[in-house]
Amino acid sequence: MSEMLPSAVPFRIPLIYFTGVVELLAAGAVLVPRIRRHVGWCLIFLLLSFLPVNIYAAINRIGMGGHQWGPIYLLIRVPLQLVLVSWVWYFTVHTRQGPTAEKAKAV
Repeated sequence: MSEMLPSAVPFRIPLIYFTGVVELLAAGAVLVPRIRRHVGWCLIFLLLSFLPVNIYAAINRIGMGGHQWGPIYLLIRVPLQLVLVSWVWYFTVHTRQGPTAEKAKAV
């Protein structure tokens, strides 16, 4: 994964580990209803910050550690990032306004 980052980025390997830990912590934090919305926005920011890295790696045809699909896999990751952003937004940030919410407001 560190090869996906431009060589100008300092501390590439520690950065990969750091973002992995952040992702794991966010996965746990999203289960806490009180902070879910804020965690969702942080996850969206994180996923969008990964997008340029995926584009850079795809354009520069950087191999993914023996992945059988090669650079095609990286091109697939770009739209997948957008799907993940939409998914995170829907399940964490999006407020569900339906019949139940309207009944609760009326009471």
